[in-house]
Amino acid sequence: MQPTPKLDRIDLKILTQLQRNGRLTNVELANRVGLSASPCLIRVKRLEAAGYITGYGAQIDIRKITSILTVFTEITLSDHRRHDFARFESHVSKLDTVVECHLISGGYDYLVKFITRDVEHYQIIMENLLELNIGIEKYFSYIVIKSPIVKESFPIQDFFPEQKI
Repeated sequence: MQPTPKLDRIDLKILTQLQRNGRLTNVELANRVGLSASPCLIRVKRLEAAGYITGYGAQIDIRKITSILTVFTEITLSDHRRHDFARFESHVSKLDTVVECHLISGGYDYLVKFITRDVEHYQIIMENLLELNIGIEKYFSYIVIKSPIVKESFPIQDFFPEQKI
């Protein structure tokens, strides 16, 4: 296994540009980060090989295709052993309607984000989860009314102020 390369200012610029627009040509990317095309491509390939870049894809506006319901759900498990968490995560990871699942500190165990057709669809999913007996003690649902801020990229430059990206 290769050691993970240390990122420099140019690598961070490349990551910043690619997360904003993964369809940039290598020449466009090289111009934006101040490199010639060949060294830029070498760096991108190195970042991909090291796992910093995990893939490329289109961002879809699902609401142009169909109406959806977004629900955040706080889930508390009845037991808190390692295998209890693993069992829950194993089952939830198989649900296409789960788009995020976070183990949380505080008053509950997981914060799960569901994308469903409607309330009835969500309720069916939750009833099915409860019938699996995977250790769910209780859950609270929060239906999203509006999402005024949704960002698809990370503020890389804010995490590395000394790099002046």
